[in-house]
Amino acid sequence: MVSSASELSTAPTQQVVEQWLVDYLSSLLDIDVDEIDVAVPFDRYGLDSSAALALTGDLGTWLKRDLEPTVIYDYPTIEALAKFVC
Repeated sequence: MVSSASELSTAPTQQVVEQWLVDYLSSLLDIDVDEIDVAVPFDRYGLDSSAALALTGDLGTWLKRDLEPTVIYDYPTIEALAKFVC
C-alpha cells in the first residue's frame, strides 16, 4: 500500500489510486480487501456521508489536491473516482 504522496515519484496511476481506496475502505469499514469490488458503489459498503467526507478529504491530502466534498457522489465507485482523479 502506498501510504503517502511523497512515496509517489509521479502522478499516481488509476491502479495505484484504486488500491489506495480499497485499502482505505478496508481499514475504515473493517472489510477484507478481497471483498471490495472497484465497480461496486461506495454506498453498498455502508459508507455514510461523514465517512465519505473523510475519505474525500484524506484522498485529497494524499494526492495533494483540493477535491470537492461531493466528488464521491459524482463518481460513486472506486473505479470511477480513481479514473477521475488521474
